[in-house]
Amino acid sequence: MLAKSGFHGFFALFPNNSNDTLGQMDDIPEALRDNPDSGQSSRRAPGLIVGGLVGLGAIALLGGTFFFRSTSQSQVESPPTATPPEPIAIVEPSQAQAPTPEEPDNILGHLPYQEAPESELKAVTANGRIRLRTAAASKFLQMQAAARTNGIILLPISGFRSTSEQDYLFFKVKEQRGQETSKRAEVSAPPGYSEHHTGYAIDIGDGKVPATNLSPSFEKTAAFRWLKNNAAKYSFELSFPPNNPQGISYEPWHWRFVGDSHSLETFYKVRNLQQPIKNNR
Repeated sequence: MLAKSGFHGFFALFPNNSNDTLGQMDDIPEALRDNPDSGQSSRRAPGLIVGGLVGLGAIALLGGTFFFRSTSQSQVESPPTATPPEPIAIVEPSQAQAPTPEEPDNILGHLPYQEAPESELKAVTANGRIRLRTAAASKFLQMQAAARTNGIILLPISGFRSTSEQDYLFFKVKEQRGQETSKRAEVSAPPGYSEHHTGYAIDIGDGKVPATNLSPSFEKTAAFRWLKNNAAKYSFELSFPPNNPQGISYEPWHWRFVGDSHSLETFYKVRNLQQPIKNNR
């Protein structure tokens, strides 16, 4: 009642609008008229909503940070996964490709050789004209003596030759006989490419059949047959047998010493040949 009296007293000051104003107040629900904080609550609602959203965002941000840190730590602490080694392919010997041998330096099938030092040469004849390296000379003299006990005369025809001597035998004799270079190379090496330069090679004949000296017919002599059966005992071997890898004509009279490391390297180090060298014949 006081409230109403107050309102009527108030509106009495404004007689023109009092009745209208009271009528309007009567139309407002009592609950709204008696609640003085309703306007403030309405104004606070948006703030609360915004604050709630900010709070939720902060919680989400903190949760995401914690999750990221946990994930990163687990990745760092996790031991690396070992990668299994790849299987090693095993190549069977039959499948492996053999290296292709390099063709050695040669001229018309003849290989290069260095001259033996004069200080290492020893005579195998009484006149001293035919010489070999010391080791080869000693073995040849032993072989010659052994053959003589069997009635065989091993005649030394040629031993060490210098480059200048080989130059004459190859070029001058070729001119005298009118031979083509390739034909001459079948029976004689160019200078610098003769086994005779080494002091290990020797041409042997039959002292009883001199007509066969330096001829393929020497293989029919008793001296050749004896050499074929016994030369290896003294570390001598035939240099150019039939179908030799160098493609040189068969020379039954040409033998070489291979009884020490140096002689073996001299003749075999450059002879890794699988196919014969082709001469331009």
